[in-house]
Amino acid sequence: MIGRIAGCVVLTLVFTAPLRLEAHHSAVMFDDQKEVTIEGTVKEFQYTNPHSWLLVDVTNKDGSVTTWGFEAEGPTTLLRNGVRPGDLKFGTKLTVTGHPMKDGRPGALWMKAVRDDGKEFYPAGRPRGAQ
Repeated sequence: MIGRIAGCVVLTLVFTAPLRLEAHHSAVMFDDQKEVTIEGTVKEFQYTNPHSWLLVDVTNKDGSVTTWGFEAEGPTTLLRNGVRPGDLKFGTKLTVTGHPMKDGRPGALWMKAVRDDGKEFYPAGRPRGAQ
């Protein structure tokens, strides 16, 4: 009896794990047909698993500040693509481009960041044709 229960548990895990992984890595909240580019200052760089977040403070025309969140992959992927935690420290001025959230919240899937000194960062890897 215990063997059958254990077998059922294992089968359930085998068949549902891919669904959970696919759902976890879904980017459906972002509009991959649009791009947004903002200029601001790094508030925080959360170099964490499973996803990293680059938080950027943007000063609006009326002087108020909006914090934008840019999602990227975890540290292993970022490191492989040349993005290190010390590259984007608090107070760093930069321009960030990404695919915006579909619901209009101030967030995007991070595609590219350029510091004021001109250094470029591609968290998902440098696209073809980029210098």
